[in-house]
Amino acid sequence: MSETTRLLIDRWKQDPNGTYQSWFLWPERLKNFRSIRRGIGQVIKEIDEGNFGNVYQGSSLQTVVASIAEQRQIFKGADHAFLWKPKLRIPDIYEDRDNQRAFGRLLHACDCCTKEADVLQAIRTLEAKGIKGLGPAAANLLYFIHPTIVVPFNTAIVKGYNALTGAAVKLGRWDHYLAMRQGLIEFNQRHRDLLSNDLGAVAGLMFDLGMERYPLPPAEGDVKATDAWAKDLAAVREETAAFTKQLDKNRVSDEGHTEVQGWLRDLGLALGFSVWIASNDQSRPYGGGGRLADGCLTVLPPALQSEGADAVRLIDVIWLERESGAVVAAFEVEHTTSIYSGIVRLLDLALSGGAAQRHHLFLVAPDEREADVRQQVLRPAFSQVRELNIRYLPYGELRQHREAIARFGAGIKPVEAIARMF
Repeated sequence: MSETTRLLIDRWKQDPNGTYQSWFLWPERLKNFRSIRRGIGQVIKEIDEGNFGNVYQGSSLQTVVASIAEQRQIFKGADHAFLWKPKLRIPDIYEDRDNQRAFGRLLHACDCCTKEADVLQAIRTLEAKGIKGLGPAAANLLYFIHPTIVVPFNTAIVKGYNALTGAAVKLGRWDHYLAMRQGLIEFNQRHRDLLSNDLGAVAGLMFDLGMERYPLPPAEGDVKATDAWAKDLAAVREETAAFTKQLDKNRVSDEGHTEVQGWLRDLGLALGFSVWIASNDQSRPYGGGGRLADGCLTVLPPALQSEGADAVRLIDVIWLERESGAVVAAFEVEHTTSIYSGIVRLLDLALSGGAAQRHHLFLVAPDEREADVRQQVLRPAFSQVRELNIRYLPYGELRQHREAIARFGAGIKPVEAIARMF
């Protein structure tokens, strides 16, 4: 096993600006898997029923691909492959109904199967169709169904893989993608103790190499070159100004998200409710040495331990009656992250246990995101959510009134009063 490669992986994992720290370990990342998979299910359903239509804009596919594209830098631009190019008439899944059904069959097969062989067979079946403009970028959808089987795909990942291995993988070809996937799985197995079963980790490493954030290891046995490379690696080149700005924005976003969760936690406790904090956020630092989940529930009540419980545990903040454990209200904080994923989690809560429950559901977002929130909620795919009287709670209203509500309020009505209906 190459010592220089191990050193590269170790340095990458420690780099706060690398994709391992900034995306792979990002708490919001895992929260998006279920919602994206659910969105893929909606695409499958519409294609199967003949309701998908012949345009990308406003479609269920645009909704779910846009959500993927929001998963930080590694997936930026994931929607480009699906945008309709009228002059080239690609990707040819909008005008050709047969091709559209073939695409739906790929998604359905991967959504239903659990074995690697079945996933690969579904990909090869689609490849044999030769659909113009529908290339390996579709693997980004499949990754969110099978993260231990499918490798994410984009230009930077291919570039990084080619640079590290000397391969000549080409964009747009499924056979080249499958060869790269096999090579990355073998690489991942050789360095299993440093990487992960989730192939997003090794893809993130290739992405950063493709973005030229790290110098490539020299040939084995060249001691002088290896020493020089190790020094270069220790002083990883600075990111471009745009990338640095985006990373800083991400950090501010995470801090802002936690702050608003803290507001809702304190308000819920002040109003006499038990409070649940999203399971992957509970250990976040908050309040001068404390944790975000201090004073909150450590286990969800039995009534919420049903189908969809995994998604419910990831809802940002839930208020519950202290004695009965019944849900009073649920809040999804959408600081800059995908509004789509938060809506799906609230829907999972509302539908837990069968028929829709009339909980008080809130999307909490900055004042300037109101248009974004409304646009998402008004999508046809979310008609069921609108029937549940979901509300938009602006940061500004919460910031201005939370202390007064905590001191003089009772129950949920004061919060409803500062929220807005759709």
